[in-house]
Amino acid sequence: MRLKKYSGNPVNDAEIKGSSCLGKKHRLKRNSNTFGRLIFAIVLILLIPSTSAFARKKIYIVTDMEGISGVFRWQQTKTKDSPLYDKASEYLMGDLSAVVRGLKEGGATEIIVLDGHGYQNVVPHLMESGVKYITGTPRPGSLYALDETVDAVVQLGAHAMKGTPDGVLNHTMSSTWKYRFWYNGVETGEIGIVSLAAGYYEIPVILVTGDKAACREANHFLGDQVVTVPVKEGLATEAAILYPFEETRQALYEGAKKAMAAIGKCKPYKIAIPFNVKLEYVTPDENPEKIRSIEHTYPDARHIYDILREEKPKN
Repeated sequence: MRLKKYSGNPVNDAEIKGSSCLGKKHRLKRNSNTFGRLIFAIVLILLIPSTSAFARKKIYIVTDMEGISGVFRWQQTKTKDSPLYDKASEYLMGDLSAVVRGLKEGGATEIIVLDGHGYQNVVPHLMESGVKYITGTPRPGSLYALDETVDAVVQLGAHAMKGTPDGVLNHTMSSTWKYRFWYNGVETGEIGIVSLAAGYYEIPVILVTGDKAACREANHFLGDQVVTVPVKEGLATEAAILYPFEETRQALYEGAKKAMAAIGKCKPYKIAIPFNVKLEYVTPDENPEKIRSIEHTYPDARHIYDILREEKPKN
């Protein structure tokens, strides 16, 4: 068979032809692999934004003081800038930090804290990084920054409604005016009221912390899916069985992690609208006390606190 040179080496014509075919196949395979990788990269880029959006979890924490670890006396919650009040504020920040860390561990990507106690409790040097704290008064609304962008609400340091025998520092909105609220005929405390406000935006409450009575009240209004963490047990208004901070903070951390997993199971708390509100109250320092009441109807839960702004007859 006649030989000829190819690229400086004597080879068989058949080998040259076969080599050429193999080269084309390799190039086609290489091009096919490159095209496949390109398509995969494009699909991945398109999926990243939606995946990130799915993973984002914005949590709104409403704090109160009466249901915090170690708090059981009115003096701890009312005498602003006193040693007892300042120490109780530190207790609150400790409970709050435990919950914040648990929420983050459970997948929270944005956390807003609303300082919900009337005299305000946020201690700036004890704040957790990456969290926004709303404090000070007056402000634009009772639950400022609660809107449809929030995924879930946490009620930290909650207390039972007025008249709860085993509720530590039990009251509803004001222990001075001795308020009691009925929404559509159902007596409701602050736990239910905050939950109704969140329900307007279709936001569930996923975690409630406080004494055992507050946790029981939360389950009554919100169901068994809401996570509750008791940090003490009430014996009377100013008497309690307290649990050590080390134990309550660990329980709060674990409860917050568990609550993040319950977001899809907890349902927003809502009532029929328009709704009727009855407010019962006494005038401070009146002797003897006389119970009075006012009643109004409102279109939706955006007006959940409006009755407090209505004029209160004193006769």
